[in-house]
Amino acid sequence: MTDTSTRPAPAPSLARPVVPPGPRRGLGLGELTLDGGFWGHLQDTNASATFQHCLDWMERLGWLGNFDRVAAGATGPDRSGWQFSDSEVYKLVEALAWEQGRTGDPAVEKMLTAVVDRIAAAQDADGYLNTCFGHPGRPGRYTDLSSGHELYCTGHLLQAAVARVRTVGVDDRLVDVARRAADHVCREFGEGGTPGIRGRAGICGHPEIEVGLAELGRALGEPQYTEQARLFVERRGRGTLAPIALLSPAYFQDDVPVREADVWRGHAVRALYLAAGAVDVAVDTHDDDLRSAVERQWARSVERRTYLTGGMGSRHQDEGFGDDWELPPDRAYCETCAGVASVMVSWRLLLATGDVRYADLIERTLFNVVATSLRTDGRAFFYANPLQQREPGADVQPDAVNPRAEGGVRAPWFDVSCCPTNVARTLASWQAYAAFVEAPGEDPRDAPAVVTLAQYTAGDVRVELGDGSVLALRIDTAYPDDGAIRVTVVEAPALPVRLRLRVPHWAEGATLAGVDGVSEPVGPGWVEVPGILADGATAALDLPVAPRFTWPDPRVDAARGTVAVERGPLVLALESVDLPADVDLEEVRVDAAAGVHPHGDGAIVRARRLPLPDGGAGTPPFTAAPSLPPPDGGTPAGFDVPLVPYHRWAERGPSTMRVFVPTT
Repeated sequence: MTDTSTRPAPAPSLARPVVPPGPRRGLGLGELTLDGGFWGHLQDTNASATFQHCLDWMERLGWLGNFDRVAAGATGPDRSGWQFSDSEVYKLVEALAWEQGRTGDPAVEKMLTAVVDRIAAAQDADGYLNTCFGHPGRPGRYTDLSSGHELYCTGHLLQAAVARVRTVGVDDRLVDVARRAADHVCREFGEGGTPGIRGRAGICGHPEIEVGLAELGRALGEPQYTEQARLFVERRGRGTLAPIALLSPAYFQDDVPVREADVWRGHAVRALYLAAGAVDVAVDTHDDDLRSAVERQWARSVERRTYLTGGMGSRHQDEGFGDDWELPPDRAYCETCAGVASVMVSWRLLLATGDVRYADLIERTLFNVVATSLRTDGRAFFYANPLQQREPGADVQPDAVNPRAEGGVRAPWFDVSCCPTNVARTLASWQAYAAFVEAPGEDPRDAPAVVTLAQYTAGDVRVELGDGSVLALRIDTAYPDDGAIRVTVVEAPALPVRLRLRVPHWAEGATLAGVDGVSEPVGPGWVEVPGILADGATAALDLPVAPRFTWPDPRVDAARGTVAVERGPLVLALESVDLPADVDLEEVRVDAAAGVHPHGDGAIVRARRLPLPDGGAGTPPFTAAPSLPPPDGGTPAGFDVPLVPYHRWAERGPSTMRVFVPTT
């Protein structure tokens, strides 16, 4: 890869992943340039290591070769990978498209073009594109809508094309491929088609086509794609999918229509992709009832079915949501892909409503799910993200596929390897979630443009305000290690403009110094920088990132009697490698009365040891006597233990870990 300092910046009018109707839009990738820091380093690792890592694995396992075999007419029963492996190729292509748009790196463009050429060669004359179905020796087209994933794969293809539209424009081979595929889907599944293969009233067992069609329709100005996305959303919840053993219709979100559902249920990634598509449809068709339904589902799901990390999904059997308050730390699934999908939904709701709570959840999920998945070198990943690990994970071979999603060690690749490419595309487009712009009114002097910073990182912002003017800012911060955020106006427009900053919900005691230099306390939510923005003006937001105790809701039975520690936006974890040699993780009890204190980028707590009972052979694990910590003078009576950011756990090798620790 080329040196980032020499890469040309893309046109700032491009690279917007979502450009909905309404007053708010996200930044183009060229409107925010990261300058190192937490997310800048992850983006660099993504570009220098993760892209090639994913490409090499998909080449080695034959997932890319599937397209070559279809193009050569050499299909048959020996196809490589699961039926949805095409989607991993498309997600990598999307990541490359965002990266090329962000940096202009010719090496990324070369990699992208080579993969797209192989994809395009496998497309049928009528636009159908899939390597698992519809070819000699393979099952027929759309013969297994419940588990075939054909439309799911197409949805990821369309999202990849949207990234290309937003970075280079519509004159592109990938965009042509996606347009033909979308036209095919509309012919096959639209209303009013001719009898036979046209006008199928079906849906895909795994939602994704909805958000892909909606985004592509918006990007290309094609209302038929938006309409087809709407049809798929409205068909969901009617019980039309063929059942699969041990999985109810709720697994597919095919039990209750989207408009009538009160909470997310079933397979977490499916539920969240469907919700993202529903928000896009609602916004583009001005359907307030549909949007309100998703807002209602978001609220209850976040309140009752979401982990402290922002992770979603508490059941391993179906990778799904549990019931309200069913949030066991040790059995948390919290699939990385569900974290990515959660960000997608919250971002859409943020643009649609402007409500700060969506930005708060995005931050929590990005730091504690998305960033947790990736190993420091960018070549191994967590699929599931439990909040407690009872046994050290087994070491994985660097050249072997991990057959299980669970485990306490990041793996280079999985049998179902959806998470690595999902992380790659999210990191490549991180800027797009960091801020948004509200266009000025008819008279900018009375209704000026508003620029809102929703996530914090060091970097340079140069925002088009919608009236031909520009606001350029310099952001200096070491967030989340430090809560000081300094914003300097590099270039101010002639007309007034407002700047808003986000004070997270946890930031009690935050202060803001406006351009007049006067510092005032500010509460959680959006806060406007007071004073007139002019060249050279500065504002300073100080967020208290000292570690703090966080107590679980008493209705979360599995976490009752425990406490967690957070530091700023980071959830912290206790790892066995930081304990005295003679203390097991399960013996540790936190002395909450002793408080919590800073320690590097983590914290220090005072702990006591509760020796575990020996029990007896065949004796149930219950007793009439309560378990109590040892008296002062015990072995040990008390000791300090460090907690590290959860996103770094298992970086030092296999370990046991817990986020919620019992208290004395």
